[in-house]
Formats: sequence, C-alpha cells, structure tokens
Amino acid sequence: MYRLLDLYKQAYDPLQPVVCMDEKSKQLLEDNRKPIKAKPGKLEKYDYEYKRNGTCNIFVAVVPKGGIHLVKVTDRRTKADFAYFIEDLVEKHFPEANCIQLVLDNLNTHFEGSLIETFGKRKARRLLKKIKFIYTPKHGSWLNMAELEINVMDRQCTGGRIESKEKLLSELLIWSKERNDARININWGFTRQDADKKLSRHYVA
Repeated sequence: MYRLLDLYKQAYDPLQPVVCMDEKSKQLLEDNRKPIKAKPGKLEKYDYEYKRNGTCNIFVAVVPKGGIHLVKVTDRRTKADFAYFIEDLVEKHFPEANCIQLVLDNLNTHFEGSLIETFGKRKARRLLKKIKFIYTPKHGSWLNMAELEINVMDRQCTGGRIESKEKLLSELLIWSKERNDARININWGFTRQDADKKLSRHYVA
C-alpha cells in the first residue's frame, strides 16, 4: 500500500508513466421493444424484457496525472487478451516510454507468463523490458485508480443496455476520446497519513 501511495505522489513523467489498468465484464443486452425516448419532463422508458447477446470484456487503462484514457473490447478475458493489451501499451500508446509503471491487481492472467505463453520468450522479454508490474495488495484493489475510471465509465457510458460488441466499442471510443480531449486527470487524495490514521489497527508489527 505504501509503495502505491508513494508512486501516486510522483509528478507525471511521460518517459516513466504511471498507468493503472483493470478489466470489466459487460453483458450485452438487446431490447425486445424499442425504448420510448425521453421528453421534457419525462424520462426515457425501457421494457423490462430483453434479449441476451452474450458477454465481452473491457480493458481500461488510465494515466491519472497525464489525462490519458484507454479502452479495448475483447470477446474474452484470457492470457492472450492480456498479453495483446500489454503489447498495445508498449508499442502503440507509449512507444517513447522507457518504463511503463503498470498498476494492476493479482488476477491469474496478469503475469509475465501470459506474455511468454502468447508471444514466446524472445518477444515477451522485449516487451517486459518496458513494463514494471506493480500489484495492489490482496483485498486492496481499491488502491488501483482504474477502478475509479471504471466507475465513471459505468455512470457515463456503459451502465445501460448495449446490444453488441461493435456498439459497445463505438460508445467507448467516443467516451474515451472526450476524456482525452479534455485531459481529465484523477486527483488521488488518500495519503500515508490517512492510511496510518484509518488502518493502523490492522497493521502487524
């Protein structure tokens, strides 16, 4: 926890960006009847019946002090999906970075082995040279600022019914572009002092 809190205090460095990432499963639901659009003084109305169109996975990454917001939609949440997302971070989104300081949880796909299994040792090692995995403590995923980003995403973009992967991706790209254009940052306020005050009774000497 202290390691993360100290990391979040650092100034933004594009050569060593702090990137927080997480994943979110999204159930695809299609309306059986066309919703009635909102009118002045009346909310939009949905029928309670819907058609299930499966699920997909949303990768979410945010650079809290850089105003950078990234999303990717995949059919599943496998080791290969994680590996290709890491490849995108290294080669597409942060090609000039010397080291991407990646904050993530302890999901069983979030490890170096996923890249080795997907790309082979040679390419995996090349990618991993530019990635530093920084894991949240067990039961401490709330320390990952990507969770804040996902909460905003659900409120502003993905909280309602979305019928297809293509529609979901389209909505997410619009949403993330707006946030990137506005350079929206996350101001993290929880400090070491706050941790000591609120959590010290749980510390083990």
